[in-house]
Amino acid sequence: MEIRGTRECQACGRQWSYYETGAIRCPDCGAIRSVGVDERRQLHTDGAAELEIEPIRQRLASEPLAHVVDDLKDRLRSYTNTRGFINGGELRPLDDRYLAVRELLQAADIAARGRGPTEAEELYVLELLDGAAAGEWPPESELPGSLAAARGLGVAEAIEAYRRDLRTWLDDHPDPEATNTLGSLREQLKRAEALQGDIPVDTADTLVDAAREIGDYLRTGEADALASARDRLRRL
Repeated sequence: MEIRGTRECQACGRQWSYYETGAIRCPDCGAIRSVGVDERRQLHTDGAAELEIEPIRQRLASEPLAHVVDDLKDRLRSYTNTRGFINGGELRPLDDRYLAVRELLQAADIAARGRGPTEAEELYVLELLDGAAAGEWPPESELPGSLAAARGLGVAEAIEAYRRDLRTWLDDHPDPEATNTLGSLREQLKRAEALQGDIPVDTADTLVDAAREIGDYLRTGEADALASARDRLRRL
């Protein structure tokens, strides 16, 4: 959507950035009546998302994953439901934290089923949890085979969310070549979703690279990035 980012409280006159806070309530007096004062509206899909998982990390020191998994998933979904990739008219990259959160949603769910996680699964979930907190996406070399589908499905969901924002961006910044390449990306994502994420790990990594390159092209105009994305997708 397009919004005016600078808000002004009609009660006390305080101004603040909606792009930074995601709130229409005045941070000074708490009044909910405010108006946008910027001359121009800007594309904005991102919210002031807070990833509140430190309590989960603390609980896992003494509780099994099955006891905390529902709370963990609620916190992760709260984050992904608020996140976007266009902030105040600026298109942003697909970041490692978002990828880690999307994979963690899937991996924690799979690992907590049945009789509980194996040691390798539990260690990888903890690795994802630490990575999400630090804004890092763990390398696939740490991935147990039993959680490979979690990585594939997490990647597909993360890229689909990014792809939707890229389409929103293209509505205001038309580019037929980028649109066609996004179409090719969508076809690969539909395949991954149909397979419930059961795709080779290197395919998941290729999809991430391609999505990021399309975003790089739209942000910078670097034609080589789009050509590289097309080539990656063509080879899948």
